[in-house]
Amino acid sequence: MSKRKPNRGGKRTNRNKKAPQSTFKPKDVVVKEFEYTEGVTVKDLSELINKSPADIIKLLFMMGTMVTINTSLDDETVELIAMEYDIEPTKVEPVDTLTLEDTIEDDPALLQERAPIVTIMGHVDHGKTTTLDTIRNADVVTGEFGGITQHIGAYQVTHKGKRITFLDTPGHEAFTAMRARGASVTDIVIVVVAADDGVMPQTREAVDHAKAANAPLIVAINKIDKPNPNFERIYSEFTDLGVTPEEWGGETVFVKISAKTGEGIENLLDTIQVAAELEELKANPKRLAFGTVIEAKLDKSRGPVATLLVQKGTLKQGDPLVVGTTYGRVRKMTDSRGRELQEAIPSMPVEIIGLNEVPIAGDLFRAFKDEKESRAVAQKRNVVKVEMDRNQTSALSLDDLASQIETGDIRDINVILKADVQGSAEAVKAALERIEVGDGKEVAVKVIRSTVGGITESDIMLASASNAVIIGFNIRPTAAIRKKAEEEGIEIRLYNIIYKAVEAMEAAMKGMLAPVFEEVIHGQAEVRETYHVSKVGTIAGCMVTDGKVVKDSSVRLMRDGVVVYEGKMASLKRFQNDAKEVAQGYECGITIANFNDIKIGDVIESFGEIQVEQE
Repeated sequence: MSKRKPNRGGKRTNRNKKAPQSTFKPKDVVVKEFEYTEGVTVKDLSELINKSPADIIKLLFMMGTMVTINTSLDDETVELIAMEYDIEPTKVEPVDTLTLEDTIEDDPALLQERAPIVTIMGHVDHGKTTTLDTIRNADVVTGEFGGITQHIGAYQVTHKGKRITFLDTPGHEAFTAMRARGASVTDIVIVVVAADDGVMPQTREAVDHAKAANAPLIVAINKIDKPNPNFERIYSEFTDLGVTPEEWGGETVFVKISAKTGEGIENLLDTIQVAAELEELKANPKRLAFGTVIEAKLDKSRGPVATLLVQKGTLKQGDPLVVGTTYGRVRKMTDSRGRELQEAIPSMPVEIIGLNEVPIAGDLFRAFKDEKESRAVAQKRNVVKVEMDRNQTSALSLDDLASQIETGDIRDINVILKADVQGSAEAVKAALERIEVGDGKEVAVKVIRSTVGGITESDIMLASASNAVIIGFNIRPTAAIRKKAEEEGIEIRLYNIIYKAVEAMEAAMKGMLAPVFEEVIHGQAEVRETYHVSKVGTIAGCMVTDGKVVKDSSVRLMRDGVVVYEGKMASLKRFQNDAKEVAQGYECGITIANFNDIKIGDVIESFGEIQVEQE
């Protein structure tokens, strides 16, 4: 009598395992017609026509096409499959893929009061960011290069139980395009003017943007803590711009504040709330979200990150959405203070992750019911954008060249622009393209490429082909890219303050460059290890990969080609001994003054300055 052997270490028996449940319609249901959208996958199509994915994959294999269950199918392939099964397909457009504009008429009964969206504008150094800083009680002023706000931010504060959303727009005239975009989504505009300075060119631009946006205007007269403020002069200058204060019989409220001491800030917030009540701002939160991208960037650890301003509906964690030509699902959503949210109501700014690419600041976004529809819309929009870019590139390289040959008196300075975030790229591009030098022979700047991220070999090749200058804003090229640029004879200019880039370009175009300090790169070292010492901070164990690193020099810490920090080298050591410099191929230990967030893989660039005579 044979005994049954136990199953030890062998394959497990599946005696009690249940068969998977089918998600398809009963086999006797015959589909005669179906509707599909752009980019339908094999799995989605199988459910629409009531066939198994295996049948469709086998059919396409017999036609010579290899696919998987997640492969997106083009229209021709869908029609071939439908013809094989004698089914009538109909392609439908989910939404207006070209604009993403919101065309839904909301039921008045569903409208609810929403927070006002306030844009702060004004001349550089008149105290816009300081005012906002006082309001939201966070220190962002001292960290800005040159005292200028470099990126648009969106913040929400609560005053007397009600919320107010602020858009902080940079003040230098180079940010005209960004400021105009800020005004396009705003309900109330605050123009900040310094009591000791009065109306300046950017003040006039701010008033113009407020009028163009047809938004209520509030004037905040800042720096009243300074001696002898001349309010009558400011009233007179604004009246000349068509903005008459209430004190002079007009309709515009002028609020006197001191962003430094906090005086008048409470009154300013009260004035904003009164203006908002008069506007009767409402939105329908019980619908899919719609809004605008305020800022976007690529984060090394989190991927594409976008700051969105929800204008209609409620954006929920997990919602599929299309943002410009990108798409994805809201994986994580945080408010302006970094707190994670499950949903965001109208007028709320949020930072999200989960998109497949970095969108462009100023793009519209829409949430969808399912990811299939959002993917189809984004793919359609991307095809249209690629076609438009291709046509534009062709026009730049051929038409302009032909006109230059014909006339002989138009000279364009081609520029390839690379920046750390999209908002900066847009602002620098707008500033450079406005520079024109006349006097019979016109010289103009033409930005032929403007993208986010570090300088790549593709940028070098394009610059070589188009005889262009590469301008980097708050980014640094690697040693390999610098070497490639030298080989190709390509000039790379690097800046972290926009008006310096503008001034240098203007001076170069006029041929009147004065003696300037030129930066000298000593070398670069790659961080191979980090050590944390309590009294010293973070010590970076490095290998010098290019040139040399010099003691007490200025340093930049770069992560994926983007500048994370710029400061001074605190110490340089070889083993236990101090070193004056360490050459390529040798190891060393580096500490950076007042900075400890150093990670393995970072690149430390050692540099200095020399005074040179520019030609």
